[in-house]
Amino acid sequence: MKEYVSVREYAEKQGVRERTVRHYCATGKLDGAFLTGKTWNIPADAELPKKGKPKISPLLARLREEMEGKLKGGIYHRLQIELTYSSNHIEGSRLTKEQTRFIFETNTLGRTAKNTRIDDIMETVNHFRCIDYVIGHATEKITEAHIKQLHLMLKTNTSDSRKSWFVTGGYKKLANEVGGEETAQPEEVHKQMKSLLAAYNAIAGPTFMDILDFHVRFERIHPFQDGNGRIGRLLILWQCLRSGIVPFIITEDLRLFYYRGLQNWGRIDGYLHDTCLTAQDNFKAMMDYFRIKY
Repeated sequence: MKEYVSVREYAEKQGVRERTVRHYCATGKLDGAFLTGKTWNIPADAELPKKGKPKISPLLARLREEMEGKLKGGIYHRLQIELTYSSNHIEGSRLTKEQTRFIFETNTLGRTAKNTRIDDIMETVNHFRCIDYVIGHATEKITEAHIKQLHLMLKTNTSDSRKSWFVTGGYKKLANEVGGEETAQPEEVHKQMKSLLAAYNAIAGPTFMDILDFHVRFERIHPFQDGNGRIGRLLILWQCLRSGIVPFIITEDLRLFYYRGLQNWGRIDGYLHDTCLTAQDNFKAMMDYFRIKY
C-alpha cells in the first residue's frame, strides 16, 4: 500500500520549508499529491521537483490555491456552483441555481418548495466533493479506481445507494440504455473501460477532440447504473485541467445541442465540437473576468 505523509513530514524529510512544499503541491510539482479537505497527502517517495519541470496551468494553480484557502467569490467558488448546478440539472435535479449556491455557501437550502427531493440535495453536496477530488488529483492520469471513487462520492447516502441491485462505486449489474441506444453489457464494462483508458492515457498530448471522443465513448459504455453523465462531465474537467485546455460547462441552453452531438458523434462530429467550443468560450469569459491566462 502506498504511504503518504503530511506537508510537515515531507518538509522535514527533504529539508525544505513547509510553505515551499505547499507551493509545490498547489502547482502540481509533487507527483501524486492530493488534497483531502485542507490537508495535502504526499507520497512518501515523491521526488523534489527538478528544474525545468513543466508547470501546471494557471487555472489549475488558482483553483488549488482557492480551494485550499476556502476563498469565497473566486473562480473556484464559481466553478463549484456553475458545474454542479448545470450537470445536476441536465440529469433532472429540481434545485435552482440559487439553492445550489445556498448549499455551497451556507450548507442550507434557502427558500424551497415543499417537495424538494433529498436525493437532489445529497447529490449536490456530493458533487461539490467530487469537484474537489478532481482538482486535487488533476495532475494524475485517470484510472478505473479514480472513476469508481468519483461514483462512490457522488452516490453516497442517496436512495440509490440503499438499493440491493445498485453498486455505489462499482460498475453496473444490470443492462441499461441511454437515449434509446444500447450500452455495454455489465460483463463487458471492465474490459471496455480498461481499453478506453489505455488508449487515452497513451496519447502524449491530448487535444480538445481527444477529450470529446473519450467522453462519447465513456457515455456509450455507460459503466454505472446511474450517474454516468455527471461522472463523464467531471472527467472532462479533469482531462482539461491536466492537459492545460480551457474547460467547459454544458449549460441548460446547450443541453439539446449536447445530446444531439453525443448521438451523432462518428457521423457529424461538428455538432458536439461546436457546442463544446461555445461552452468553452463562456468559460474563457469567466477566466477573463478573474484575470486568469489561458
